[in-house]
Amino acid sequence: MWHKSDRGNVGIDIFGGDHTPDPTNLRNIVELLLTAHIYNQSETLTEDDLPAEIRKHYWDSREKKVKRPISVRVQDITSLYGNKNVEQEIKALPFIDFDEFGAEIRFTIPDLAKNWFVKQEDAMDKIRRNPTLASFYEKDGIDVSYEEATAYVRPKERDREYLDSLIAEIAASDDDVDLLTLVHLVAPEDVRQPIDELVLTPEQETKIEKIMQAIKHRDYLRDIGLREIGKMLFIGLPGTGKTSVARALSEKLNIPLVEVRLSMITSQYLGETSKNVDKVFELAKKLSPCILFIDEFDFIAKTRMSDEHATLKRAVNTLLKAIDEISLIDDGVLMICATNHPNLLDRAAWRRFDEIVDFPLPHTEMRKDILDIVLSRVEGDFDTQEIAGMTEEFTGSDLRMVVREAVLQSLTENRTAITQSDLISAVDDFSDRMRLMMKEYAVA
Repeated sequence: MWHKSDRGNVGIDIFGGDHTPDPTNLRNIVELLLTAHIYNQSETLTEDDLPAEIRKHYWDSREKKVKRPISVRVQDITSLYGNKNVEQEIKALPFIDFDEFGAEIRFTIPDLAKNWFVKQEDAMDKIRRNPTLASFYEKDGIDVSYEEATAYVRPKERDREYLDSLIAEIAASDDDVDLLTLVHLVAPEDVRQPIDELVLTPEQETKIEKIMQAIKHRDYLRDIGLREIGKMLFIGLPGTGKTSVARALSEKLNIPLVEVRLSMITSQYLGETSKNVDKVFELAKKLSPCILFIDEFDFIAKTRMSDEHATLKRAVNTLLKAIDEISLIDDGVLMICATNHPNLLDRAAWRRFDEIVDFPLPHTEMRKDILDIVLSRVEGDFDTQEIAGMTEEFTGSDLRMVVREAVLQSLTENRTAITQSDLISAVDDFSDRMRLMMKEYAVA
C-alpha cells in the first residue's frame, strides 16, 4: 500500500516526469468513490439513485440489481472514464488508499474527500445529476435537491442491462426456448427518436397524453373500477410513424417494448400457433410494465376471410380473446396494435380498442417540420419550405429517404454539406422510383 509520504498535493507534479493529473479525471474518480461510499452505507438508496453510467457498469444481471458493497478498482475507472493513468493520478489525492494486490481504491479520510469534491469546478452540476451525492450534500446544508436529482436520472427500467436481466431469467425458466425468437424486445434507451422529435397531429398528441395520464393514475383507475383502458389501434399508411410513436412511448414512459409481427406468430412454420399467441401475451405480463406492440393487425381480417388454414383461424380467435383479457390497469401492459389496412377490420376487431389513433399523410407544414428535424445536423444551404411544397403525399419515412439520398449524393462529390439542388434531385429520383414501382405493381 501507499503511505502518505508517497503523495503530493493536487495539481503538483509528483511523478518526476511530465505527467500532471487531469482535474477532470480526478473529479470523476472522486465522484465514483463518493457515490460508492455513500451508496454502500445507505439502507434507503436504490439503483435508481445511481447515475446511469455507474448503475449500468455495476449491474448484476443475475440479481437484477446493483449489489452492495460497490468496490472501485482501477479497471472500473478505466472502463467508465477511459483513464489510462489511474494509478499515477490518484497519488495526487491524499485521502485515497490503493491496495496494489487487489487493485482496489478506497478512501482513507472520507470527510476530507467530501469537502474536497464540493469545492471543485463543476462539482455542483455533478451533484445535481447524482441522487446519491445529492442525498448526502442536501443533508449537509449544500444548496442541492435530492428530489430534483432523482428527476434527472432515469430509472433502471430504461437500461438495456435491466431488460437483458429479465430476458435471461425468462429464458432460464421457460421450457420453450423459441418464445424469445417470436418477438423483438426494445429497451427505452435503445429508442433513437424520442417523442419530442416526432411531428404529431393535435389529435395524436391528445390521445397520447390521455394514455400517459391513465398510466400515471393507474391505481386510481383500478380503485374506481375503470379497467377497459389502454388498448390502442394505430391506423395509417406505411411510413406515417406508427412504429416510431410506439417506440417513442417506450422511451417516454421508461418501459420496454415487446414488438411482434402478427404474421410471424401465426405462421404455420412455428408449430402450435395458438400456443405462440398465448406465450407472447404471457411474456408481456412477465415484462410488465411494458408496451405490447402488434404490427400487421390486418392479418386477422385476411385470415378470417379465408376458407383455408384452420390452424391460423384458431390462432386469431386466441389472439382476440387474449386482447380481451389483458389489461393496462391490472397487468401493466399497454396494448398497441397497428394496421396499414383498417378497412379490412371487422367490428369484432374494432370494438376491442378504446382509442383509435389515425396517422394521416403529413400536410405541408408537418413535412417542413419533419425535414427540419431530419436535417438539423446536416450542413448546407437549403430551403425546407420549398422541399415540403414539392413532396405532397410523401410520408415521413419517404422524406427521410430523400434526405439520405441527398447526403449520399453530396458524399460522392466529396462534399459534407448539401445544397438545395441535391434535395430537389433526390425528390425527383424518389418520385420516379415510386411511379415505376406503382406501375410494376399494377401490372403484377
